[in-house]
Amino acid sequence: MLVLEAGGQDRSIMIHMPAAFSYPLGNDRYNWAYDCEPDPHMNNRRMYCPRGRVIGGSSSINGMVYIRGNARDYDGWQSSGAEGWAYRDVLPYFRKAETRLKGGDEYRGDSGPLKVTTGACENPLFKAFIEAGEQAGYPYTDDMNGFQQEGLGPMDMTTYEGKRCSVAKAYLRPALSRPNLELRLGTLVTRIRIDGNKAVGIECVRNGSVENVDAGEVILCGGAINSPQLLNLSGVGDGSRLHDLGIDVKAELPGVGRNLQDHLEIYIQHGCTQPISIYPATKPLTKLKVGLQWLTTKKGWGASNQFESGGFIRSRAGVEYPDLQYHFLPVAINYDGRSPAGGHGFQAHTGPMRPSSRGSVELRSADPKDPPRILFNYTSTEHDRQVMRDGIRHTREIFAQSAFDDLRGPELAPGPDAESDEALDEFVRQKGESAYHPSCTCKMGTDEMSVVDAGARLHGIEGLRVADASIMPNIVNGNLNATVIMLAEKLADAIRGREPLPPSKAPVYEAPDWRNRQR
Repeated sequence: MLVLEAGGQDRSIMIHMPAAFSYPLGNDRYNWAYDCEPDPHMNNRRMYCPRGRVIGGSSSINGMVYIRGNARDYDGWQSSGAEGWAYRDVLPYFRKAETRLKGGDEYRGDSGPLKVTTGACENPLFKAFIEAGEQAGYPYTDDMNGFQQEGLGPMDMTTYEGKRCSVAKAYLRPALSRPNLELRLGTLVTRIRIDGNKAVGIECVRNGSVENVDAGEVILCGGAINSPQLLNLSGVGDGSRLHDLGIDVKAELPGVGRNLQDHLEIYIQHGCTQPISIYPATKPLTKLKVGLQWLTTKKGWGASNQFESGGFIRSRAGVEYPDLQYHFLPVAINYDGRSPAGGHGFQAHTGPMRPSSRGSVELRSADPKDPPRILFNYTSTEHDRQVMRDGIRHTREIFAQSAFDDLRGPELAPGPDAESDEALDEFVRQKGESAYHPSCTCKMGTDEMSVVDAGARLHGIEGLRVADASIMPNIVNGNLNATVIMLAEKLADAIRGREPLPPSKAPVYEAPDWRNRQR
């Protein structure tokens, strides 16, 4: 087996220190660092779309939040034509992939390669957020990846002994000693070579030279942006667009690059009246101390992604299962490191989990080095705008509970003057940010816009599979890393011709009286 990676090794401290994840996210050393097309519903802002360019891919630059999505998401995949991808079918693969350090049960794994740590929530701000949620009437959940996703509680992260646990660390490195595996770095795949209706290999550029590699089967793992880009460069996609770019059409699949979905989120930020946030870590001297402590002990602030509490709620009555997610941070800060508080603060990230807005990924030209055109069309539907408004208002209500009475400073964002629907919509247009969960651009299914079948095989082309977030029929409730790893585990059995793991019989939570009550 030959593994090709356009980037290089993951040797940076900034990759392995959990608290430093904003560094690889925010620059192009380990990251494709795409800027999207001006988004018409976000004041024509060019939204940022980081994608991993390093071994481990985006699992080496992400925020390390471990969330599987909701059981209903996968039942929805099955009903949309992805046969064999219901929750009962995928839960065994989530368990197979994972070692949850708190221990396993019928939902959680205890012997898989991916190490998962549960947030300790030692900072009182984490506990205040969970307590305030209960005071506002939301349930407590001790495991949002187990029986009950709905509610607020501690969150899981893909870290182990204070370090990031990427798929490079969990899967690739342990396998590199195998004699049947070769890894080539700094290799840009420029097209899949297709002869008739069969993929026979790839063309790539390495050390400035074009190389051809023959293959019995090609497995494309470029992610929701690069997989459709490479399929288009190989002549697979909407024939009229490819023809206009001078690309020979090998397979007419108009769904390639369509159905792009992502989670948009907004930060509700407050000042904190007590000096208990991690604001000092934004200062150079404290950063140095945090880094030195992490280097010597793998403990302290540097050993956590700081997303240690959060949760899922429903935006209103009649919504069957959660459609809003929370990540809580014990500091008021943006991803670029700027702190609007100028001092101690805290914030919650929230946004719609099942957006109805759809975007696209298209070639800019036939040059493989030319970044594709990416347009998410965030908040292009009234549904998405309404759920975002609901999320902001529900968050304000949580922050108004007595658990925050001794901690709550002034609201920094959106700010006390932003009350109307129009004001909140404008706040989202100005300040909304991607949660960095692009997906669904080569969707699995049987309809005319699907790209792969339930075994991830490309429709109409033999010897070619896609195995990444692009094949999700619809985005799941939460961060995507855990789901992508589950996809890979399940497809590995399919590729090797193994029988799928036996379906799970574990029950799933349903909110009482969800038709009539929001909480």
